[in-house]
Amino acid sequence: MTEAVDATHRSDVLIIGAGFAGVGAAIRILRETDQSVIVLERGHTVGGAWRDNTYPGAECDVPSHLYSYSFDLNPRWSKMFAGQAEILEYIEHVAKREGAWEHIRFNHAVDEIRWDETARVWRAQADGEWFEAAALIMAVGYLSDEKLPDVDGIDSFQGDIFHSARWDHSVPLEGRRIAVIGSGASAIQVIPEVAKVAGHLTVVQRSAAYVTPRHDKQYTEAEMRMFERRPEIMEQIRADLFWANEERYAQRRGTRSLIETVTRSALDHLRAQVPPGELREKLTPDYTIGCKRILKSNTYYPAFLRDNVTLVTGGARQIGPNWIAGPDGVRHEVDVIIACTGFEATDIPMAYSTFGRDGISLKQAWNRGMEAYRTTAVHGFPNLWFLKGPNTGLGHNSAIYIAEAQIDYVIDALREVKDGKILEVRAEAQEAYMQEVERLSEGTVWLSGGCSSWYVDPRSGRLTTLWPDFSFTFREYNSTFADDAYDVREVELAGASA
Repeated sequence: MTEAVDATHRSDVLIIGAGFAGVGAAIRILRETDQSVIVLERGHTVGGAWRDNTYPGAECDVPSHLYSYSFDLNPRWSKMFAGQAEILEYIEHVAKREGAWEHIRFNHAVDEIRWDETARVWRAQADGEWFEAAALIMAVGYLSDEKLPDVDGIDSFQGDIFHSARWDHSVPLEGRRIAVIGSGASAIQVIPEVAKVAGHLTVVQRSAAYVTPRHDKQYTEAEMRMFERRPEIMEQIRADLFWANEERYAQRRGTRSLIETVTRSALDHLRAQVPPGELREKLTPDYTIGCKRILKSNTYYPAFLRDNVTLVTGGARQIGPNWIAGPDGVRHEVDVIIACTGFEATDIPMAYSTFGRDGISLKQAWNRGMEAYRTTAVHGFPNLWFLKGPNTGLGHNSAIYIAEAQIDYVIDALREVKDGKILEVRAEAQEAYMQEVERLSEGTVWLSGGCSSWYVDPRSGRLTTLWPDFSFTFREYNSTFADDAYDVREVELAGASA
């Protein structure tokens, strides 16, 4: 890929991924710069996880007025916690209205991305076509590639099996024997819905989750019209929600009084919905709250009180042609297996096919886990910036707030690239920043809460997916670009156009 390629599509900026971060970056570039942009998206529309996760019951657990772009508030949210279809409709509408849609190449899964040191450009191959740009924005996210369970005998299963993020709507569920593997954020939404139609549902839980009440609210038509007339009310709601969520972060710092308060809230919710006995004991977590994601549901616990639902604890240990078994070896006959088993969050697949200076893959650069200076730049990968990559996840607030802070940083960096500069963060700057992140991580429940989660890289034990502090400090640390941490090279760039 180091030689000139015929019929290459050229732009100033190439974005990989059209989820909230990728679309937001494209809109801001088009609004605020004169740079051309192409977005490569493997799916048929925008939305990322909100396009892919079409399972029954799929809803956001961040309030709608906060889980939206700051520059494009939506007065027509139907309720406090919007569902998947409504969120997808929102991002599609914004992408089209803001002019980003026409810059997106749909059904273009990227096969390989490589930095050309001679030409000083990034080149990508997708769907048999070549794309070239001076700057690259990776907006693939860490919840985009599903992870199937590694269970002995899974290949021998003769029934229907699929992941919740790739829901197979052609598979009938009514009256059938179904197993759901998992008890995380997706599972607690899937399980109540599947329980309504299954002949029998077997839930295979590895570890119990902390679940708190879901205080949802339907917005009336009168409220929607008020939001349309007075957008400042939406701004105030958004601010109130943001700061209320910020208070929840203190729980993750290991503050005993706050941990006791939120633990009591979650366990009171369990006690109110599940009577004393073996079932309640099985649904009671054995680790510090916040170590894994705290979930919201009013319907999860009641699902286990149904006559057609069985709870298996300890995780799946073996799968046969028509059965699944837990640690006790008891076989539960099933026709369908639904895997709610998460994503390749700490080992994103694109790292294997992205090559920087000297041909080093991102996977090799991340041999101790994902890391990036200011959560966006990686040494050895010039003019490349990540959105929603290392240390950008939150357990308490809106992911879109985080993405927008990163976009602020990247927009300023792109102006440097437009002026004909190659920017590569220095190794010592990246290392110093990561040491600061590790310092912030000390004492949090994610590292000391006694659980295993996708927040922590299993190879190094480092917190690689979450930001270990308040959301507002993320903006303070990571939204302002300065080139003093970079090696800067001047280069003459020819004009580019999409």
